[in-house]
Amino acid sequence: MIAASKVNAFARESILKLLSDAEVAKVSRAEDAPRLIEGDEYVDLEDLAAGVQRVQATPRTAASHALARSAVSEATWTKIVGAVAR
Repeated sequence: MIAASKVNAFARESILKLLSDAEVAKVSRAEDAPRLIEGDEYVDLEDLAAGVQRVQATPRTAASHALARSAVSEATWTKIVGAVAR
């Protein structure tokens, strides 16, 4: 049986593979800086099963674990939403 942490790492890697090189660079540069804006949608890379979430005044997810919709193109976001909806 595969450990949950390995399954999550595989799922996270699958999501990150959907990003273009430019998006990967943008996300990587912003990783240490707060980039979540209230109302923005995001996926928690540590809890993909939670699906698409919306940033609230009191964040539930650390910015370093979130992949914000605003960080990627609409085409990539559509792919991400499809992947986490499975």
